[in-house]
Amino acid sequence: MKHNSIYTILSLSVFLMIVSCAKTEQKQAMAAAPVLPFPVTQLEAQTVTGYTDYPATIEGIVNSDVRAKTSGYIEKVYVDEGQKVRKGQLLFKLETQSLSQEADAAKASVNVAQVEVNKLIPLVEKNIISAVQLETAKANLAQAKANYSSVTASIGYATIKSPIDGYVGAINFREGTLISSNDVTPLTTVSNISQVYAFFSFNEAQYINHLQRSEGQNKAERIKNSPDLSLILANGKVYSEKGRIQTSTGQINQNTGTIKIRAAFDNPNEILTNGNSGTVRIPIEYTNAIVVPQSATFEQQGNIMIFKLVEGNKVETAILQVKGTVDNLYVVESGITTNDKIIVSGVGKLRNGMVIAPQETSFKEATTQVATLFRN
Repeated sequence: MKHNSIYTILSLSVFLMIVSCAKTEQKQAMAAAPVLPFPVTQLEAQTVTGYTDYPATIEGIVNSDVRAKTSGYIEKVYVDEGQKVRKGQLLFKLETQSLSQEADAAKASVNVAQVEVNKLIPLVEKNIISAVQLETAKANLAQAKANYSSVTASIGYATIKSPIDGYVGAINFREGTLISSNDVTPLTTVSNISQVYAFFSFNEAQYINHLQRSEGQNKAERIKNSPDLSLILANGKVYSEKGRIQTSTGQINQNTGTIKIRAAFDNPNEILTNGNSGTVRIPIEYTNAIVVPQSATFEQQGNIMIFKLVEGNKVETAILQVKGTVDNLYVVESGITTNDKIIVSGVGKLRNGMVIAPQETSFKEATTQVATLFRN
């Protein structure tokens, strides 16, 4: 037992000596390793503008379906698809031959009823017949006149005119087609595109954020004070006119979790038309915000991290809370301050606590270099 204890003590001593030597060698190796240079910059508060894009559908400010008020065959189509028309301009004419015959018969019935009334009036005045007979005749006359008016109105309905100024859409029925007032599909749609609406959607958080970024005591004032919008066309170009948000549906759709927004854009050159698609771009201004180049950051376990320069030229990691992105910059909510210096690039070679040789770089130069790199 005594020999075993001595053996154990000797073994432990040897192990401790080996560990001590290993640590000494590690420290010597670290001391001998060259201190690498890394660009660093002093953070500054900036006012920057970012943009958020939302897919949108375009519609004319007025889209009026043109429908028949009576049944009949289309006798004539006076316009073509895409044609500009004025309010009251003739678009379609229905065949009215049968209606004209009905009108003649109805007119004859009116004449007969009128003769009957005229015949009974002197007889009633002379008390030859009862006044009830005259009243019945007058009622028959009124009914005949109503029938005649109905037929003549139908003849008038056979002439179909444009309800508004605008452009003719697809013509869904051609000459010779039998149409009815009960048809689901309209004859055509006339659209006023002097101004257009762009419809897009916010989710609940985006809607609240948008209202909170604008000044005002209520929703109407905040919408009025919201910034101008841009519209990116389907060909990728920016539309020449700026737009404004006009209103929202007022309620979150429980099925989609979104709220529909309507913005209006002037359309003086009539580039936009009913059914276009595009992208609404909303500017977001961050005033006196801390921004960092994205190249200075890295991700770790779902967190956006950055290296700060601390005492002794050591680097130390910090977790950033990001509230927005502008070009290739992160807009930082918390995690660093303007008192901090950060390592601008090469962060993949750094380790927490590592000593570096800092190379001072202006903040403008650091961010400009990043932007140039990403554009290429």
